[in-house]
Amino acid sequence: MHSLASVEIDRPIGEVFTYTDEKVAEWSLTVVENEVVEEKNGVGTTFRCVTEERGRRMEFQGVVTLWEPPAKSAIRLTGKSFDIEAEYRFEDLNGRTRVTQESTVRGKGFVKVVFLLFGRFMNKQGCDAAMRELESLKTKLESGAGAATGASV
Repeated sequence: MHSLASVEIDRPIGEVFTYTDEKVAEWSLTVVENEVVEEKNGVGTTFRCVTEERGRRMEFQGVVTLWEPPAKSAIRLTGKSFDIEAEYRFEDLNGRTRVTQESTVRGKGFVKVVFLLFGRFMNKQGCDAAMRELESLKTKLESGAGAATGASV
């Protein structure tokens, strides 16, 4: 399953990059816990991530796979039912920032069968969910959350 979403945020690129990376549990609609396990200052940093959707919690082990501040970052999440690869791209728009999230979800076991059967429908849901996540990021940042957490420009 593949999704792509993009949003423009009325905040500087450095602030958007830092807040997007460091405060995931604050802006995400599904991530309820996100903690660094081993810091490697970029690529190779490992973390644990817990999501909750419709009362169902899932835990993922994550690793940073791309780290090019303030332009790009990417992660790989490994979970019991599926794995996720997500890349974030940040574009400076003269003081505003365009954030693009592209992700791929690969099911395991029975979930893989479900993805094959309902892939097209699930792709649409995935794109809608990604857009809601980015809209939440935009709302938090434009309300001053990034500046309040000490994110730098």
